[in-house]
Amino acid sequence: MKRSTFATLMAAFCLVPAAPAHAATIWDGDASKGTGVFGAVLCSDPASLTHQDDDGRGEVWKVNKPLGLERCEAHDIRVGGTEYAWREGAAYYLGWDTMTNTDDAGTIFHWKSNGTNDQHQQNYPVLIEVEGGVLKVFHIKVGERWTLAWSTPVERDTWKRVALGIHTSSDPSRGWVEVYYNGRQVHSFTGRTWDDLGNKPRWGSYGAEVVDNRVINWMDGMKVGTSYADVS
Repeated sequence: MKRSTFATLMAAFCLVPAAPAHAATIWDGDASKGTGVFGAVLCSDPASLTHQDDDGRGEVWKVNKPLGLERCEAHDIRVGGTEYAWREGAAYYLGWDTMTNTDDAGTIFHWKSNGTNDQHQQNYPVLIEVEGGVLKVFHIKVGERWTLAWSTPVERDTWKRVALGIHTSSDPSRGWVEVYYNGRQVHSFTGRTWDDLGNKPRWGSYGAEVVDNRVINWMDGMKVGTSYADVS
């Protein structure tokens, strides 16, 4: 018996794969969710990563790095209870609000390479500092060759929105970084952004130069996605 036209059309339709859903935000690091959103908290006592109420914002993260210590950082992200699997050849966007109590907060973000010592060629390919009242975005090439990619004066105790687009590649001609500040793209550059064992983000306060400073870095609206719209 000849198959009906309707049945033929339905069979063809079933063979067409469903279009994938839009990949929205990968990670939402809202402070109300607790420190389990991070892969690890790298804060030695009495340093701490806590959350507190902020008028008009609700819960925000508070990184407290006391005198005498050089680090208090949130390391990596967890999605669905497990550490996220970052990969080479992908474009990631990371966005967050930051406010520090000092003009010299040290490194507030770095795209940290996995491994130690001779296990990596770039300790941190991308790094953001607050130094002397200036927010600075650096690209660090193989061999600890630092390049100041972009900078802007900032005020302490004032919120600002920072976002980075990072295309991960160990090939300097294929990796790229986009820099966004307070809602607009302010810079972009190409270069190696993926080290031998891969990379993960860290946020907080870090650096030998801030051992004698008490640094508080408040953070809010922390997101990771695959487009700027996901984290803006």
